[in-house]
Amino acid sequence: MDKFGKSQAVKRTEDVRFLTGEGQYVDDIAPEGALHGFFFRSPIGHGVISELDVADAAAADGVHLVLTAADMEAAGMDIAMAGALVDNRDGSKGAAPVRPMLAKDKVRYTGEPIALIVADTMAQARDAAELIMFDAEDLPAKIDTAPGGETLHTEAPDNKVFDWGMGDEAATEAAFKAAARTVALDVDDNRIIVNSMEPRGCYAEWTDGRVHVAQNGQGVWVHKGYLAKAFGLEPEMVRVTNPDTGGGFGMKGMTYNEYFCVAQAARVLDRPVRWMSERTEAMLSDNGGRDLTSLAEFAFDANNKITAYRVTSKCNLGAYNSQFAQFIQTQLFSRVLMGVYDVQTTWLQVDGFYTNTVPVDAYRGAGRPEAIYVLERLMDRAARELGVDPWELRRINFIKPDQFPYTAATGETYDVGDFNKVLARAAAQADRKGFEARKAADAERGLLRGQGLCYYIESILGDPSEGAKVEFNADGTVNIYVGTQSNGQGHETVYAQFLSDQSGIPADKITVIQGDSDLIAQGGGTGGSRSVTTQNNATLATVSKMTEAFTAFLADEMGVPASEISFDDERFRAEGSNLTPTMLEVAEMAREKGRDDLLTHHERATLPARSFPNGAHVAEVVIDPETGIVVTDRYTVVDDFGNLINPMLAEGQVHGGVAQGVGQAVQERVVYDVDGQLLTASFMDYAMPRAADLPYISFTSEPVPSTANVMGMKGCGEAGTVGALAAVSNAVQDALWEHGVRQADMPFTPHRVWEMMHADRIAAE
Repeated sequence: MDKFGKSQAVKRTEDVRFLTGEGQYVDDIAPEGALHGFFFRSPIGHGVISELDVADAAAADGVHLVLTAADMEAAGMDIAMAGALVDNRDGSKGAAPVRPMLAKDKVRYTGEPIALIVADTMAQARDAAELIMFDAEDLPAKIDTAPGGETLHTEAPDNKVFDWGMGDEAATEAAFKAAARTVALDVDDNRIIVNSMEPRGCYAEWTDGRVHVAQNGQGVWVHKGYLAKAFGLEPEMVRVTNPDTGGGFGMKGMTYNEYFCVAQAARVLDRPVRWMSERTEAMLSDNGGRDLTSLAEFAFDANNKITAYRVTSKCNLGAYNSQFAQFIQTQLFSRVLMGVYDVQTTWLQVDGFYTNTVPVDAYRGAGRPEAIYVLERLMDRAARELGVDPWELRRINFIKPDQFPYTAATGETYDVGDFNKVLARAAAQADRKGFEARKAADAERGLLRGQGLCYYIESILGDPSEGAKVEFNADGTVNIYVGTQSNGQGHETVYAQFLSDQSGIPADKITVIQGDSDLIAQGGGTGGSRSVTTQNNATLATVSKMTEAFTAFLADEMGVPASEISFDDERFRAEGSNLTPTMLEVAEMAREKGRDDLLTHHERATLPARSFPNGAHVAEVVIDPETGIVVTDRYTVVDDFGNLINPMLAEGQVHGGVAQGVGQAVQERVVYDVDGQLLTASFMDYAMPRAADLPYISFTSEPVPSTANVMGMKGCGEAGTVGALAAVSNAVQDALWEHGVRQADMPFTPHRVWEMMHADRIAAE
C-alpha cells in the first residue's frame, strides 16, 4: 500500500490560488486589446431562415466583423461539427446530418448560434446584435421522444436517429416466458443543465498562419484535431491550451461551435478575439445531460434469483449529434447494464430521437448513472412486489467474491469485488437498525421518513494510455507534464503527491503542468474517471525509466555495478558506498557533468484493463405531506475505490458527485414549452442544490484493491453521482409507498410530490 500512495490526507495546494482570487481562468488571460465576441442566437425553436441581413450590424460603432455560416464556407472552412455514430441493429450507421458551426438554412433549437459579432467592447457587440435583421418561417417544434412530428433532418425520417441493441433478445424473451415472477417499471431520467461554476469561454489568436485557441475544457488534443480539420491545417499549426477551469463535469469535454467561430474571426481580423458565455446563454447552448425514459423488466425464479433483465429506452439527443451523444445511452449505458448482479441473459434496446432542444451529451458519469438508476429503481420495486427485504434481494443476486474475474453479459470483465462486505459496512455506517425508531419519531410529528439503498458499480472509461514527462530544473525544482486536465478535482496536489511518494522529491518542489498541446505531445484529457489511474500509471513508468537511467549514471559515481544500486523511494543506496543521493541530488550531479540527457524523462504507459469502483449509498429523506417538501436528512456512502492516494480528495469528489445527484433527484429539471422555448433559462426558474439542501455526507472507504493496475486504484470522480440518483429516489418512494404512491419520478419538487400524494383527489376534480 505504501508503495502506491501513502493515503495521506494532504490539503489541495491549488486552493490557496483559487480562494485568494489568483486563479488564471480563460477570461482572466485573454491578450491585451483582444476584441469581444457576442453570438446572435436563434430566438425560436424551429424554422426555415428567410432573412439574415447583417449589414446594419456590421456598420455599427465599434464593430469589426459579423460572421455567418456563409462567410465561413466562403473562406474554405469545413463547418461540419463532429459526431460519433453507433451502429443500428441492421448494421447501418446512425443518422449523421450536418451540424453547422453557425446555423445554415434552418434553426433547430432556441439558442442555436446564427452569427458572431466582434467589436471593441462587449456592449458594442451586444448593441450591434440588435440590428441584425433575422426572420424565419416557423415550423412546429418537436419536443417528445417518439417517432413522428415535424422532421428536423431529412437524414432521420420520423426524427429517429438510431435503433441500437445489445444482448440476446430471443433468449431474454424465453427467460421471461419461463419466469416464476416478472417485475416491470417505467423509469424517467430528467434532463439537467450542467451549470459549471465557470461558464464556457475562449479566446483565439493567429501568428504567422498558426492558430492558438485557449478554452476552458477537459483536454486539448481532441480540440486540436478538430480545429486542424476545420481550417485545413497541419496539426503542428494548431495550439490549444486549457488554463484553470472552473468545473467541467463532462459538458466541457467536447468541442463547441463558438471555438471555431472565434478562431475564424481572429484569422479574418488578424487580431485576438475573446468570448465568454453568460449564464442564460450557457443554459441555452451548453450540452444538456441525461433525458431518457426506460421500461425495465426483471424475470425471477422461485428463489428470487434474477434470470433475465430487459431494458427498452428512448433517449433525447436534442437537435443534432453532439460529439459523443450517440454513445452515451447505448454503449456507455451498457458498460454497467447488470450492475453488481450475476445475470447473463440480458437485452438492451435503445432508440434515439432528435428534438428541437439543445444537444445532449456526457454529464458526470455519462451513461453509467443512467444505467444504475434504472437498475436500482427496478431492484427496489422488485423487492416490494416480491415481499423481500431490498438489502437481502441484492445479496441474493450479488456476484460472489469467488466468481471474479467476472465477465458480464455485455462483455465487461470485473476484476475484483466483495459487494456483500461493502454492503454490510454501509448498513453499520448508516445505522440501519435505528431507522424504524427515526421513522416513528417523524410520524409523531406528522412527517414521512423513507430510506433508499443503491448499490452501484462504475466502469472507468476513456483512453487507457497516458504519458508523463518529468523535467529537473536548474533551481532544484521539478516539472511534471501530464496529459489530463484538472477541472477542479485537485490534480495539482494528487499528481505532485504521487510523484513525491514514488521518487522522494518533496511535493513542494514539484509543479504540475497541464493543458498545452505545444508542451505535451499527446494526452487523453479528463473524463470517465480516468485521470488518476491512467496518469499515475504513466508517472510510475516514467519514474521507473528515470530510476534506471540514474542508476546507470551512478554506477560510475559510486564505483559499484549498477546491479548493486537500489532505490528505496527516497535515496539511491549501494553496499560499500557512502553516497546515498536523492533524485534531486543525482539530477544536480548529472547537470554538473553536462549530462543534460538525464534531466528530462518521458514515458507512456497503457493500463491493461479498466477498473470498477463500486459502493453502497444509503439515503434517508423526510417529507412534509402538507407541502410536499422533501428534505435529504441523512446520507451515507461506503465506497470501494481500491487504494487511495489522498482520502480527503476522494471524499471531496464523492461529496460533489452526491450533491449533483441529489440536485437532479430533488430539484433540477429542464422544461421546454411546445414551441421549443426554454422555460428554465435562469436560476430564477432552474433550481440548483444549495448548502442548506444537503445533509452531512458520511464517507467510508472499504477497499478491495484493483488487479487492473499495479497501483490497486479505482477511479472516484463520478461515483458519487452514479449512486445518488437511485438512493434518493428509492428513499422518496419508500416514504410514499404506504400512502399509495406507486410511481415516483424525479425531480421530487414540492409541487410534484404533493401531486403524487393527492393524485386521486386531483383526478376526481
